[in-house]
Amino acid sequence: MLQPVAVFTDTDDLDPRPGARLLADAGFEVRVAGSRDPDVLASAAADAVALIVGYARVDAALLDRLPRLRIIATMSAGHDMVDTEAARRRGLWVTHLPDAATEDVAVHALAAALSLVRHLPRADAVVRGGGWSAEFVTQEDGLPMPRRASELTLGLVGLGRIARTFAGLAAPVFGRVAAHDPHADPAHWPAGVERYETLDALAAASDVLSLHLPLTPATHGLVDARLLHRMPPGGFLVNVARGELVDPEALLEAVDTGRLAGAALDVLPVEPPPVGDPLRRHPRIRLSPHSAYLSDASRRAYVCEPAANVIAWHRTGRPLTPVVDPTSEGTPA
Repeated sequence: MLQPVAVFTDTDDLDPRPGARLLADAGFEVRVAGSRDPDVLASAAADAVALIVGYARVDAALLDRLPRLRIIATMSAGHDMVDTEAARRRGLWVTHLPDAATEDVAVHALAAALSLVRHLPRADAVVRGGGWSAEFVTQEDGLPMPRRASELTLGLVGLGRIARTFAGLAAPVFGRVAAHDPHADPAHWPAGVERYETLDALAAASDVLSLHLPLTPATHGLVDARLLHRMPPGGFLVNVARGELVDPEALLEAVDTGRLAGAALDVLPVEPPPVGDPLRRHPRIRLSPHSAYLSDASRRAYVCEPAANVIAWHRTGRPLTPVVDPTSEGTPA
């Protein structure tokens, strides 16, 4: 009997070997394509039953070239890189990782927010440039005076696992924590988080607005010029979710005009960004290379948990954390 084949697509900074060992011990032949190129993936996974996906786009055209595929396991909480409807039509399972890096991303969001509020990058630049004046931190480029965090409102757009963890971490620091999420059950709304019925109302109340949403057609470009104009002058934006949630031109305009005092972005519409990308050069926009998830623990979980999904499906007929279940009419949330 032939071994079932599992293929890792692109793994970027992750080491696939711990997940590959789990799969091999479960009887799989494991391959690492190391690519997002659909031609490379179609060749490497032509006989695969399982595809373990990083950021590679898995669309209907690629699925048509993988006739034996039965399960797609993403190495992330998000699954927007997979055409889930095309997968459903073909009777494929799709899984994700709902909790592999919840703590890490929440802590990163808090660190980013406080770094903006306290002007830490600017203070570091002052000292490295030979200065030693606290006032110089704001005088040099017109930044507003830092405000006390306990007098600020943190607004969360979306209230899933990461945002709830962030809210718990931030509550002792910020004066108010508020959120808008039309999909959250009001009966299970976390204590201490104020609930706003509309995104506009939340933006108008938030000194720091932090994004915690999946990328969907409805959320693409959600943070646009109109929404940013709703925020109080001198506010901050934090994005650790998906780059395409934010209109980059609108963000640049808001920072240039002073509507926003700054932004911290772990994700961008194009990754990696071109060398000349104005987001990359702007002095009030702080960037990290899609690394909010990264820790020693999450680095292992991101390859082992997708492998565990594939192994559970192989042994029982059902993976552990599906987002597309071909045996039912609905898709789990």
